[in-house]
Amino acid sequence: MRRLSTLSRSVAGKVALVTGAASGMGRATCHLLADEGALVAAVDRDGAGAQAVAAEISDAGGRASSWDLDVTDADGAASVVGQVSASLGPVAVLVNNAGVSLPAPIDGAGYEKAWETTMAVNLTAQARLVRLCLADLVRDGAGRVVNIASTEGLGATAYISPYTTSKHGVIGLTRALAVELGPRGVTVNCVCPGPIRTGMTAGIPEEAKTKFARRRVPLRRYGDPEEVAHAVLSLVLPAASYVNGAVLVVDGGMTAQNT
Repeated sequence: MRRLSTLSRSVAGKVALVTGAASGMGRATCHLLADEGALVAAVDRDGAGAQAVAAEISDAGGRASSWDLDVTDADGAASVVGQVSASLGPVAVLVNNAGVSLPAPIDGAGYEKAWETTMAVNLTAQARLVRLCLADLVRDGAGRVVNIASTEGLGATAYISPYTTSKHGVIGLTRALAVELGPRGVTVNCVCPGPIRTGMTAGIPEEAKTKFARRRVPLRRYGDPEEVAHAVLSLVLPAASYVNGAVLVVDGGMTAQNT
């Protein structure tokens, strides 16, 4: 039967660079993009972890390579982007997933260091990676950028103000770049995960997770990394060509609930 729709839902053959790729949502995003035929560049400061993800993909019949990178290293980032383009091809999809969350009471002795580190990883590095990949992203007038923010970018929790501020910044950066790069064919969107089972939440006791989810999340559970990855995939499809500047919340309905 002849297809009635005209827009492609395939990322096969596209080069996708994913930061924070060694675990959690980054790992799941790498796996999903590879399952859909993308050539994945798995990038993480945990080089061994990124290499393991690339090996998992290759063993499953997909195509992936890994790079060791601390995203706060400007020279290193430029080198890695150049290597990705040279070895895999022009970057068509950029997923800015790398992030940190550091406890930081405003009157704590380590506040300014926590602020500096958090902004460098969560916000400055995202802008830097877009800049470094821009020549590739605009090449065919169909580049895709997805920045990972958080529901903290839509509200606030005490004692993590550097993290909360950085995620508000990611949303602002996303919207600003969507307006700036849209005329060049590049869409820029962001995903705001809520409570997800990742390394960042691994230290929370299961009893506390269950109690929080039952009280705050209409779906009554924490989300899985792959559920976030599918949201990312939806935004990088060729068919998502008119989705630009969007803030996609993946939180089981948490922010929709009044209590």
